[in-house]
Formats: sequence, C-alpha cells, structure tokens
Amino acid sequence: MSLYIEQRGDGPDLVLIHGWGLHGGVFAPLLAPLAQHFRLHLLDLPGHGRSPLAGHDYALETLARQIAAALPAGASWLGWSLGGRIAMAAAATGLSISRLILIGSNPCFRQRPDWPHAMSDAQLQGFSRSLQEDYRATLLRFVALQSRGSEQGREELRQLRDGLFAHGEPDPRALAGALSILRDGDLRPQLSSIGQPTLILHGERDTLAPLAAAEYTAERIPHARLQVIEGAGHAPFISHPDETFRAIREFFADQTGATP
Repeated sequence: MSLYIEQRGDGPDLVLIHGWGLHGGVFAPLLAPLAQHFRLHLLDLPGHGRSPLAGHDYALETLARQIAAALPAGASWLGWSLGGRIAMAAAATGLSISRLILIGSNPCFRQRPDWPHAMSDAQLQGFSRSLQEDYRATLLRFVALQSRGSEQGREELRQLRDGLFAHGEPDPRALAGALSILRDGDLRPQLSSIGQPTLILHGERDTLAPLAAAEYTAERIPHARLQVIEGAGHAPFISHPDETFRAIREFFADQTGATP
C-alpha cells in the first residue's frame, strides 16, 4: 500500500490519523507545538488527501495492519474519530504501539439497543445514500456536524471547510468503505484487550461521539484515563489547541517521567 506520510519534528515517534473524509492537514493547529517535542508521522488514509486508493480493502483490521507496516514499530498513535477506531483496532490486534491517544473516538459509532451513545442508524443510512448522489455536499454536511456543540463552533466549521479539499478530493469508494467501518464496526468487546497506556481526550460537548461513550471506553481499557476538554465539541484540537497540546504532553511526561 502506498501511503502519503509526512514527517516533521524530532523526538519520540507519534503517528497522527485523521477522521472520515479529511486528511492529515486537519491537525494543523497542533503541528507546530507537537513538532518541537515529537517526530510526527502525519498520514493520509487510503483514498484521502494525497494517498491513492489503489483498490484498497477497507476492512478495519486490514487497514490497521497495513498502516502499521508503513510506520516505525513502537510508535505512539493518536487517532481522531475514524482514526481513533483504527488506532483502537491496531492496539487490540497486538500491533507494536507504545501508547494511544484517542480524540473524539467512539468504539461503536452506530446506535444499538444497548448503545445509545452514537449516531442513529437512520442518520448513517442517510449519509450512505447521499454519498452516491453528491459526496461533496455529504462531506460538507458531515463537517458541520463535527463543529456542532462547540463553544467555538463557527470558527471550527470555517477551518474544517477551508481545509476539506486542500489536498485534493477523497475517492468516493474510500468514503463508502470508511463509512462502512463507522456504521458496521463494534469494538466494545475488544477494549479490554488494549494493553497500552491510553489517553482519551474528549470534548465536553461532542455530539457525534457523546461523552458517555468516552466514559465507557475509559472504564474498559485497562490503562486508560479520560480527560475532558470543557466547551469543546468533536474536534478539540481545532477549537482548543492549547489545552489539547498540554494534555498530550502531560500524558507523555506521566508515562516516561520526563517531558518530551
């Protein structure tokens, strides 16, 4: 698999995995401060940004393994939204990952009889249908949902919209495959298999992945801790970059005994 991976900075290896329909550039507010302390590996998922799809299989575990093969063993993985699901799956599968940081992630993205902390099936089915009709409009609707609830929602939405197609348009087949991961996957049974120290960073006002989902995840990953960013929605690294950066740096300091 040919992945576009941009490297910058120096220090411990930290991989950044973006969410559905976007690309690594979405982490722009974090890159300058993180690059002073970490060697960043900023990737575009297959069919997103500058990574070609190349007939890629969007099965979650396959995707996690192929991404891991392109990255340094023992790196820490930071995943946002869909990227967090990939990071969780990679860790639960036993791949060589030292630490996890999950931002706005949900182990089960679709509501089920025993799981209200997610999007409704009707919403997800609607996104699937609209992808076939007008994927650009569908992406714009989705980024609007990501900014909902945030106290900085208007500025957050502006940044997401401005950067959406900055590195090219995603492949509609990749969008459909990644959406199926969100719609059909349920990682709840695998959470207890994640042995890595894990920081769960979650916006207090996240409406796509409600805070209750983060609390559930933190209770079931053995070495996890939850840090809530007040006033933030689904993308706290955009609305509250300083708080997000501090939380990441303190997490590494607590784990290593020295601030990177």
